[in-house]
Amino acid sequence: MSAGFLFSIVIAYFLLLLFVAWRTSKNSNNDSFFIGNRSSNWMLVAFGMIGTSLSGVTFVSVPGAVGKDAFGYMQIVLGYTIGYLLIAFVLLPLYYRLKLTSIYGYLKARMGMLSYKTGAWFFIISRLVGATARLYLVVNILQFTILDSFGIPFWVSTLIILVMIILYTYEGGVKTIVWTDTLQTTCMLAGLIICSIYLLNHMDMSVGESLNAMHSEGLSRIFNTDANSAGFFVKQILAGAFITLSMTGIDQEMMQKSISVTNLKDSQKNMVSLSVIMIIVIGLFLYMGGLLYIYGINEGGVFTEVVNNGVAQKAFMLDGKDVLGDAIFPEVAVHHMPPAISVIFVIALISALFPSADGAMTALTSSFCIDIAGLKRRTDMTEEQKKKFRQRVHLMVALFFLILVMIFYWINNNSMIGIILKLAGYTYGPLLGLFAFGILTRRRPVDKLVPYVCFIAPILCFFIDKYQAAIFGNFKIGLELIIINALFTYIGLYLISKPVSKEELEQDSVH
Repeated sequence: MSAGFLFSIVIAYFLLLLFVAWRTSKNSNNDSFFIGNRSSNWMLVAFGMIGTSLSGVTFVSVPGAVGKDAFGYMQIVLGYTIGYLLIAFVLLPLYYRLKLTSIYGYLKARMGMLSYKTGAWFFIISRLVGATARLYLVVNILQFTILDSFGIPFWVSTLIILVMIILYTYEGGVKTIVWTDTLQTTCMLAGLIICSIYLLNHMDMSVGESLNAMHSEGLSRIFNTDANSAGFFVKQILAGAFITLSMTGIDQEMMQKSISVTNLKDSQKNMVSLSVIMIIVIGLFLYMGGLLYIYGINEGGVFTEVVNNGVAQKAFMLDGKDVLGDAIFPEVAVHHMPPAISVIFVIALISALFPSADGAMTALTSSFCIDIAGLKRRTDMTEEQKKKFRQRVHLMVALFFLILVMIFYWINNNSMIGIILKLAGYTYGPLLGLFAFGILTRRRPVDKLVPYVCFIAPILCFFIDKYQAAIFGNFKIGLELIIINALFTYIGLYLISKPVSKEELEQDSVH
């Protein structure tokens, strides 16, 4: 299939998004942009959050990771369920009781202004890094499948996609994203199911036969029972729970949509529904990953080892190329499937791209305007001036996206899911520690010392991670690094805090 036709599909899809944005952004204001006027339907939010939670990284990296880790990612997903339930019944009641526009307003009421600013800055850094890593992956795939044939440089491709996102989020913000995410999630899941059905039909296999084939190749194992391994199931489940608490429960992008729902009860329905749906959807992605490798084996692909910089690494060779990891799905979809399925893959891929990028840009704009610039508290600006300020910030966020995507392009890596979860351990750990300390203790830290604690904790984690073999021997630390990071933050806050009365804490909640 020609690259020109695939490119026309991308343009047509974008025009559809613009139409939805035009319909939903009428009469929008700053409250529409930040929290959707608190009028979002919980079912739409729950469904759309699937796309935001999964993104292009899940669409490509999770199936690709099956070749290396089998179905081991499901261990993390089981932990996600625990995290979603804690968000629904611990964090959401807190956010609704305080009537927050930015969830980091809790830190201001509970600990002080510097704690509040520190939490907001850690979110901004965390979301910038995570969202741009996700964006890089999908743009990179679009680049080598479509845009390279037009001679378009990677940075221009990234710029074009960012301009597209700006065009449909510029006015409506969350009010628009709730609807566009629903559309995009539908397309992404349809692509997943259609590609899986095609693979089964092409190989003339039933679901049971395909699972047996995966088992024979060692691709269907879920639980790792080696306690010393970084993939040990207890570590992975715990890590999954804390990653969800961090990357959803104390993440302004995700909570911005949840608190846009009319009331707490419906918002909790949204979160509980999401926890169940995520298990099913991730299970389908892992299953499709197994199908891709079985298909590759049937097409002459073989698992082997390659040496990079003197280190032997597992590889999967297909058509003379190593496609283990992120490359397997694009390679099979574009070069081994019929043109109609290739089109579906491209639509599903860009549907996975936009929800993670548009929501992140909107949330980062909201957090900077509300938490750092104090836009809602400004009495020296008219609503129109505030709107213009917010729009300028939105453009600056897009510029930072462009810069960071280019940095990931220069670094390059064949599995972005591992990088994103690793980075989350460093950047979200202090946020998790701050919220845990505020919720679980009756102590108040010295506000001016909080930033130091939050910056020291990730530095300590870096050295523990770097020298873990010397410290722990055969025992390996994996994604549970986020728990260690949060624990260091919690201990540091405890050391610089003093007890306060229950009445003072209740007064904090009122303010």
